[in-house]
Formats: sequence, structure tokens, C-alpha cells
Amino acid sequence: MAERSFKKEVEKLRLGDGEEFRGEGILAVTKALLQSGVAYVAGYQGAPISHLMDVLTDANDILEELGVRFEHSASEATAAATLGASVNYPLRGAVTFKSTVGTNVASDALANLASGGVIGGALIIVGEDYGEGSSIMQERSHAFAMKSQMWLLDPRPNLPSMVRAVEQGFALSEATHTPVMLELRIRACHVHGRFVAKDNVRPKFTLKDAMEHPVRDVSRIVLPPSSYLHEQEKVQIRWPEAQRFIQAHGLNEWFGPDARDPHNAPDLGIILQGGMYNTSVRALELLGLSDPFGNTRVPLYVLNVTYPLVDDEIRRFCAGKRAVLVIEEGQPDFIEQNLHALLRKADLQTKVHGKDLLTMAGEYTGAVVTSGILKFVEKYAGQMIERDKLPRAVRPAASAALPEIHARPPSFCTGCPERPIFTALKLAERELGSHHVSCDIGCHLFSILPPFNIGATTMGYGLGWAGAAAFNSKETDKRTISIMGDGGFWHNGLTSGVGNAVFNRSDSVLVVVDNSYTAATGGQDILSSAAGNPIRTTKLSIAGAVRGVGVKWIRTITRTYDVAAMRDVFKEALTTSEKGPKVIVAQSECELNKQRRIRPLLRKMASEGKRVVRERFGVDADTCTGDHSCIRLSGCPSLTIAPNPDPLRKDPVATVLDSCVGCGLCGEVAHAAVLCPSFYRAEIISNPSAWETLKTRIRRAVIGFLQRRMDRRRVGIAA
Repeated sequence: MAERSFKKEVEKLRLGDGEEFRGEGILAVTKALLQSGVAYVAGYQGAPISHLMDVLTDANDILEELGVRFEHSASEATAAATLGASVNYPLRGAVTFKSTVGTNVASDALANLASGGVIGGALIIVGEDYGEGSSIMQERSHAFAMKSQMWLLDPRPNLPSMVRAVEQGFALSEATHTPVMLELRIRACHVHGRFVAKDNVRPKFTLKDAMEHPVRDVSRIVLPPSSYLHEQEKVQIRWPEAQRFIQAHGLNEWFGPDARDPHNAPDLGIILQGGMYNTSVRALELLGLSDPFGNTRVPLYVLNVTYPLVDDEIRRFCAGKRAVLVIEEGQPDFIEQNLHALLRKADLQTKVHGKDLLTMAGEYTGAVVTSGILKFVEKYAGQMIERDKLPRAVRPAASAALPEIHARPPSFCTGCPERPIFTALKLAERELGSHHVSCDIGCHLFSILPPFNIGATTMGYGLGWAGAAAFNSKETDKRTISIMGDGGFWHNGLTSGVGNAVFNRSDSVLVVVDNSYTAATGGQDILSSAAGNPIRTTKLSIAGAVRGVGVKWIRTITRTYDVAAMRDVFKEALTTSEKGPKVIVAQSECELNKQRRIRPLLRKMASEGKRVVRERFGVDADTCTGDHSCIRLSGCPSLTIAPNPDPLRKDPVATVLDSCVGCGLCGEVAHAAVLCPSFYRAEIISNPSAWETLKTRIRRAVIGFLQRRMDRRRVGIAA
């Protein structure tokens, strides 16, 4: 169950020629795929393209009507290998995944694909997860394109440009027999806009045609001597063809006063990645050098294709200019270095600025780009800047110390079933001492932050157990603990982690967090999801898979909120005399997806007059001791502090906010850790029965009577 449904929006994919399409970037990309006659699509979810996979899932009926095969791939490597269908057949195929971690996983298949080349258009749509909204290491897709010599598109972030990039990406791939990467930044994926649609196109050559008339070309397989010929083909044939195609079809764009005519343009200019266009135009507007619609006073050369660069276009844009500024987000400065080489070879003395005026690394926010452009223009054409008209926010000023902001580390959601796993581990370590803990990619990685502070490393998706592989020594009885999510388990962990541990007779512990979804990427289904899926196989057993690989010591906890049971199974795994790999499968449904699933049902039942019971927890302020151990062991966002109602006690008491979902962890923690018994459980009943209504009235009457009697007694004592 994905975090968002696109069932309504995907109907826009049926729009025909001349109709106006309005919507989000990922919907526009999907429409462009269908307009381009794509034959198959595959991918693996991950921000910022998770919703693209969700759109394709919800549009599966439309895809099938057009004869398009869609797969949720087991991994990014699987998705990339799917493009093998375009090696021998004129089939257009597209795959999508998160970059750069997904591209890392896919790089073997991509390298083989780029070496042998393709006949049909092969498009790799990568979600460029770079900058402040990113959740991964800060690297760029550009290096992968250069390494394997795949062409890299980085279109301006508006719907017409993105749609054209998809359509021309297929054409460029076919013209050069080379796979093409289309990079979509976070904002491009979610930008809203409109474009004029075309009719969807059924593939001219279908998967059925390929399967019934198989062909092969051994020269396309990466094996000597063909692999040596592939390298020569890349340099001597494909590269020049790509440059000619880019020029002939105007994939890169020129803006500003006589940008194409170096003799009549100003003697400075800006070369920028297409994805940086909106930010750059906004910066120019703030500096009084452009209007909001991109009518700029500074010539712009927009690289919608950032690899390869087109030598002729670069020389033409730079001729007659004293200097150009390169706006290239991220490091290393691949484009800037390439420009230096091109201009020196052409004996053009145009000065190249870039990272010297902008930042070497980090997201190019509006403030960063504005500052860089201001420095550049003031250096070469200061008369263009009217300082007195600059907004106060962009005027150069003496640096002042920024106010210190209290850190707010990310944490598990309210009611998350993964939180009690780490609570239990803390309780187990309180008795057994600390252990080396190897973490993995997923929501469970929040364990490394307060209040748990558990975890030493994370090596990649599904590599939690592999990350602790070296820590097996016959000189100690201490065991390591590794964490892995169910998504990572099916992605890579079953072989790289479990299989490796069995083969090497590792005496360590793995916890597989089984919440029934790839929760961190938006709640997509996987093989072990508990719910049925009409187009995918689910309900498979993680414990069964582990047992099939050869693990003998397996324990399954079906309710992770039982902190005492979780603690005890940790203690057993860490102290048992039985040698060999040990796996704990910790099962409970992702609370976010559970709430998405049950809340509409509960609202519907309540509106129909049916009895609905919701649980909430609270804290008895008179009982709470105020030491806040419950908060330190739980970390629940709904558990906080409040002023102590007792005037004789200064320490604030714990309290439960209305965001509580009734998971019961706070009470379980208090019981397992032997804390003060201040938590209570309450039931909120909608449409109660007559008997429940009567009981409530009686309770209120009795409690009210007792309270009034106590008040009278207090008054008498005071008198």
C-alpha cells in the first residue's frame, strides 16, 4: 500500500493530441513515456522517484491496454538489466531508480549495456537525490555517465522541457545506440505545470514480436575481442553522433541578448545545468538582470544535456566573451574542468569561473546562486548592477553570527513498531553490556540518533549483516548484532547478508525488521507484505527464506510492542551456547501504513452509526515521578513533558499528546523496565451501546460524588 494513491490522476494519461495536460512532474514523465511508444518499464522505488513507481502501478491498466510491460524490480540492478531487451530488438524501454545509491547497485548492468550498445531506445530515469532534501551520501550521477559513456540529460524543471527530454532521450539513444540517463532533481519530480499532450502510441515492435522471432548478435555481448571494439565504437562513432544529434535537434538552449551571436552579445555569459535554470533565473531577477519569465540581460547557455558537451556550441558561446560563469551543482567540477580543456584547445582566452565564486560542494540554493552571480557580474560588468535597487536580502553585508538553533534529529513516527525493538535492545544491553551494532538503510537507521544511540555503521541497502562480517573471532564469546529491514532483505540482504553468514559460519545475530512494506520509500509492497496484491506475489515468509538458505536458529516475534519478549529474545540470541548465524524476525505492521489503511474504514463505520473503539494512553500526573526514563527508553513523539500540577514538586511530569495512536509502547516500556506505574489506557468509543452509555453515566455520577466529598473535606480541614 503506497503512501499516496494516483488512481484519479492517472486518468490524465489518456489525454489525446492537442489536449492540455495539467499535473505533477512525475505524471508528465509517465505521459511522455506513453507518447513515445515505450514497450516496457521497470524500476525500484526510492526518493525522489518513488511516486513515479506509484504512478506506474496505479496506471497498470492503461499500460496493459497499450501492450506495455511494467515490473517492480527486485533491485536497481534488476531494473537496469531489464534494458537488455533493447540490445537486440527495436524496443523502447525505460527504467527508474534513485541515484546515486541506486546507480551504484545498477552499475554492473549499466556498464555492460553501455558497452555493447542498444538498438531500441533505452532510457534510465534517475532521481538525483542531492542537496538539503537528500537522505544519502552527496554524490552525482554525472560520474556514472562519464565512466560508462552514457549520455546524461538534465532538463529545465518545467513540464514541456521534461516531456521533450523523454521523447528526445529515446531518439538520441536510438541514433547513437547508447543508453541515455535522464536526471530528475527533487523539485523537478514534484513541480506542477502544463503542456500540450499527444496521443499515446502502442509500440510498433512489440514484446510478442521479439519473443516469437528471437535474434542474437554476438558482437553486442561484452566478451573479448568485442569488448575492445565497443570502446573504439564509443569514441569514434557514438560520441560524434551524439554531438551531431544534440546540435541538430537543439537539445541545449540559448537565452538572453543575442546569445547565439557572439559578436553582438555582452562580453560575459553564464553556462548552467538545465536543472539549475529556475534557480538561476530567480537569482538574476533579484539582481535586476532578468524578469520572472527568463528575459535576461545576461546571455545564458543552458545544458539540457550535461554529458557529452558539444564543442562547437561551447566555442560559439564563449567566443568574444571575457568571462563565463559555470553554475554546476555538486562536486567534483566535471563540467568546469571540461570547459577549461575545450577552451584551451580552441585557443580561446575566455576566463572560466565557477566554484571560485560559488561553493565547491552543497546544494545551490537561491542564496548561493544569487551571491555567485552578483560577484561574477560585479567583477566584469559592475555597471549592470544597481546596488540601491537590490533587495536587502541580497545586498552584501558584514557577516553576523547566526543564532543557535536547537537540533531536532529525525526519529521514528508515532506508534512505529521499530521503536520497541531498540528499546528492548537497550534493556538487554543494560544486563549484558554493549555490543557492536551494524545498521542498514531504512527507517530503522534512526536508531543511531537519540534517544537510542544504537549503531556504528551502515554500508548500504541490505548490507547490514555484511557490514559486520569481519567481527567473528574465536577469541571471544561476544556476538555482534546487525539490523536489516524487510525491503533490504529482499533487495540484497538474503544473499549478501544471510547467505554470506551461513557460508562463513558466522556466529552473530541478525534482526530483520518486518513491517510488511518498503516503508522508508513510501510503503510499497514486497514479497513478504501481509496484504494481497492483484498484480504481484506477496505473503511469502522471511523466516522460510532464511531457513531455506541454511539458518537453523530462527526466532519470530509477531508483536514487536511486547518489549519484554523482544528483550528476552535478544538475551537468548546473545547468550545461547548454540553456534552459527542467528536470525530474529521482528514483525509488526508499519504504523503509517496501518493508519492510512484503517482510518478511512473507521470514519466510514462511525458515519454509518456503527460502534468504533479507539485506544489512547495517558499519564497519571499524581503517580508520575518525573524522572522521564519512559521518554529516554521510548522516544515517542507523542510522549513529552508538562508542568507538574503538584506545587510542591518542581520536575515536569510526562504527558501524552493527542497524536497518540494507541500502540501501547509507553506502558510496555514501563512494565519491562520496571518504571513508575503512571500510564493508563483509555478507550474512546464512537456510537456506544445503550449499556456503555449507562455505565459511563453511573461512573461519572459516582466519581463526581466522591470528588465533591473530598473537596468538602479539604475545605473543612482548611477551616
